[in-house]
Amino acid sequence: MIGAIMGDMIGAPYEFDRGNKTKEFPLFSRWSQYTDDTVMTVAVAEALLDTLGKTDDEIRAALVSSMREWGGRYPDAGYGGRFYRWLKAKTPEPYGSYGNGSAMRVSAAGWLYDTIEETRRIARLTAEVTHNHPEGIKGAEATASAIFLARTGSGKEEIKDCIIREFGYDLSRTCDEIRPAYHHVESCQDTVPEAITAFLEGTDFEDVIRTAVSLGGDCDTLTCIAGGMAEAFYGVPEAMAAECRRRLPKDMLAVLDRFAEQKAAAGPAFHDPSLRR
Repeated sequence: MIGAIMGDMIGAPYEFDRGNKTKEFPLFSRWSQYTDDTVMTVAVAEALLDTLGKTDDEIRAALVSSMREWGGRYPDAGYGGRFYRWLKAKTPEPYGSYGNGSAMRVSAAGWLYDTIEETRRIARLTAEVTHNHPEGIKGAEATASAIFLARTGSGKEEIKDCIIREFGYDLSRTCDEIRPAYHHVESCQDTVPEAITAFLEGTDFEDVIRTAVSLGGDCDTLTCIAGGMAEAFYGVPEAMAAECRRRLPKDMLAVLDRFAEQKAAAGPAFHDPSLRR
């Protein structure tokens, strides 16, 4: 999960096409701050931790409650208009979104469950409380599936083949082909494939982050999605993790620490990412 948060934080200064589409930039600067991507990633993680082994209805209720609670704690994190209205609604209902918010917040689901089938089921639940459009659900399921496969030892070609087969995303373009015309867009269908491609092309955790940011567009969210996958595949450099944690408030750190404790005991044996370095 910290890989996704780090991606959000590092990508944030370059959102809205403010970067120059290069991999050469400072990883952390005074403008490297968490956004709504991080707040909702933490909210979803807390809800899933609180509902391990519970029913779908209980999980949905916890997700709604946690997302609204965390949104209330951090009301100025940069939420989209419809999601902000959902946070404030007396009776929050799904609103048919296919925005990339469903994929940006789902990383915890890729770590906490024993099978890819269960991972996909939970990812669907995290999406459909707001983003119940088929593309919104697909983006969340594909992201969580890639994380599950990466953290259980699958190679990149195996991950790529699974994503194409199960979700139908076009992963045929390289980042060099994507980069020139890519612009700020907030749909799952125009963010998740690009994030997956950045992950597939990256040579280590930092390179995945730099590659994702270099594509431009909604690059805090794109890099958040790619960073979650990169963490599962490579692990996270300690110095980068420490710098990320230094920029987070105590309540978020408490959820991160609780999540780290739980994920160490969850699911099948984790692949050792140090073997890929």
